[in-house]
Amino acid sequence: MGTEATPDVGVAELYLEYAHRWFTGNSELYRQWAEGVAESATLPELIAGLPAPKRQPNLVFAAARFHGCPDEPFGFLERYLRTHWPAIRSIIMGHATQTNEAGRCATLLPALAMVAAQEQRPLALIEVGPSAGLCLLPDLYSYSYDGAPALGTGSPLLRCSTTGNPPLPRALPDIAWRAGVDLNPLDGTDPDTVAWLRALVWPGQEERLAQLDAALATLAALKSGILEGVAGPPLLLAGDLNERVADLVDAAPRHAVPVVMHSAVLAYLDEARRSAFAQTIASLGCRWISNESFFMDASNQTRGGTDANRFILSLDGVPLARTGQHGAQLDWL
Repeated sequence: MGTEATPDVGVAELYLEYAHRWFTGNSELYRQWAEGVAESATLPELIAGLPAPKRQPNLVFAAARFHGCPDEPFGFLERYLRTHWPAIRSIIMGHATQTNEAGRCATLLPALAMVAAQEQRPLALIEVGPSAGLCLLPDLYSYSYDGAPALGTGSPLLRCSTTGNPPLPRALPDIAWRAGVDLNPLDGTDPDTVAWLRALVWPGQEERLAQLDAALATLAALKSGILEGVAGPPLLLAGDLNERVADLVDAAPRHAVPVVMHSAVLAYLDEARRSAFAQTIASLGCRWISNESFFMDASNQTRGGTDANRFILSLDGVPLARTGQHGAQLDWL
């Protein structure tokens, strides 16, 4: 999950907020860890020595687990952080919460299928903030909505429950090209990168972990050339989304319709950079799928976002649905 850039508030207050807003109902161990940090006599001061954006509980906890801390009660974590802090701090400073949630493809797919039906052309997918690019492979996964028989034969099988009678696709879209731009694009076939992505999945979320492993295996198969007759692998560029997205739209094959998409990315940008991004997209003549905690309308204004545990799926600035942050719920508007 990607969350907002951490404000410069007290560590105890920050960790209590995460415990109650994000972790409750999603990861019992992380809830306990976050509450424990908030009540600790020493850990808040230790964490306060980090730059404000690096104090995120999910980043600190993932770094501890990446270093080797087991999923044990808070007392173990507290001792582990004190003992190994220099090494864990180095991991925190060199990494980011670039969770690559392939499950979100289940909520992106109806919007992608709408574009494909409207345009009657293959899609050129361009993701901003793609991490390792797993959400650029929606045609290589399979989907089951509300327990129905699977659409597609790929792996992982993504399960999603719906309300509001969404226009569920009957076929997977034809993807002609895949690309993305990220400040720090990840190689999903690198063992250390895979270990980091796995550490970012919260304890107790075994289904998400299994989906991640299966999606990474599909990416590896695509890169190795095992999968024939499909576009791939994704072209991932390093850079700022506002500076590179136009280049990618221009590079898309002419027979395909460029579709810029993103999920849990814009919250990391300030209002001015978000507005600049929306203006750039409007000038490029491409289609635009946004899956964020808010949406930007035609006047580039930020709208919605009252439910912290739901994203808003929008197409070309028009809201379509509320979605679960990990892709398991689609509530059509």
